Amino acid sequence: MTRLNASQRRGLIGALLLSLLILLIVGLYALWGESWQARVLYAAFVNLIVVIGLQTFMGNANFAVFSHAAFMGIAAYAAAICVTPVAMKAVSLPDAPWGLNAFEMSPLASALVALGITGTLGLLTGLFMSRLTGVGVTIVSIAILVIVHSIFLHRTDIFKGNQALFGIPRIFGLTHVTVLAIVAIFAARLFRESAVGLRLRAAADDEIGARAMGVDVHRARLVAWVVSTLFFAAAGIAYAFFLGTISARPFYFNFVFLTVAMLILGGLRSVSGAVFGTLLITIGLELVRWLETGPTLAGVKLPQMLGLSGLLLGVVIVAVMAFRPHGLMGNREIEDLVLPRKGTS
Repeated sequence: MTRLNASQRRGLIGALLLSLLILLIVGLYALWGESWQARVLYAAFVNLIVVIGLQTFMGNANFAVFSHAAFMGIAAYAAAICVTPVAMKAVSLPDAPWGLNAFEMSPLASALVALGITGTLGLLTGLFMSRLTGVGVTIVSIAILVIVHSIFLHRTDIFKGNQALFGIPRIFGLTHVTVLAIVAIFAARLFRESAVGLRLRAAADDEIGARAMGVDVHRARLVAWVVSTLFFAAAGIAYAFFLGTISARPFYFNFVFLTVAMLILGGLRSVSGAVFGTLLITIGLELVRWLETGPTLAGVKLPQMLGLSGLLLGVVIVAVMAFRPHGLMGNREIEDLVLPRKGTS
């Protein structure tokens, strides 16, 4: 049995600390939260899984990518089509080709199919993405997002376009997505401290030097890309299994900018940064949405300020890039704050 090295053991400690933070938040909700806050928490944890997936590739390979909403949407639709009862699909997808409206599967089988489809597409696209560098990675990722979104909009017989695909059984609750978020945290930390993760970060810092040391850069990038798409798939499945209805609109640029802002705020190179950035922006957006309604503070009625949430995201990205370009956490993880290494402060 392979023993964990010191870095991997610290990674597990960090994952445990982050998981305790997630459980603390859920516990506070269970004690004092209101019913509507469960939906906010669920959305926050779905976003967290996406941001962790982003960190797995963006943070380790040091490339900016924007295709994650596409893979999330593919998994959400695949799981939804498989799990929706035949009687309901006769109404929601009457013209579906290839017999898509003539069968139904269990939630577990539907999730596995969605993971398989998304992972396969991740592998196929990764064969190209792993060989690109610099701005080419970003441009191709945007192209993937636009292509997939266009398919969602124009193949109305399968994806309903701008209309909602309804009738999906509501299978997941807050407990399920909490478990998924914790599993994602542990998986991301183990990947970060794995041999592939170390090689990937080495190539990001000095690709020529990494190649000279025998690192297969293309293979490392391909593995990270496929792993990240599986994170996105898990988030898409959780999204579809909770809402009971999905449409193409959420899987596009607004969601992309939101999750990228979360990662930038926390720090690209840190899984802990992904967690903190997601939680901070989620809390900030809830406060801003409250301010948008024009509340009364200290007897003073504030005006409605619609669109303030979009302004907040823009300010966050600009401010962080200007004053803390490596994010709040930089390269540090939570265990570096709680349990500093010997010889550091």
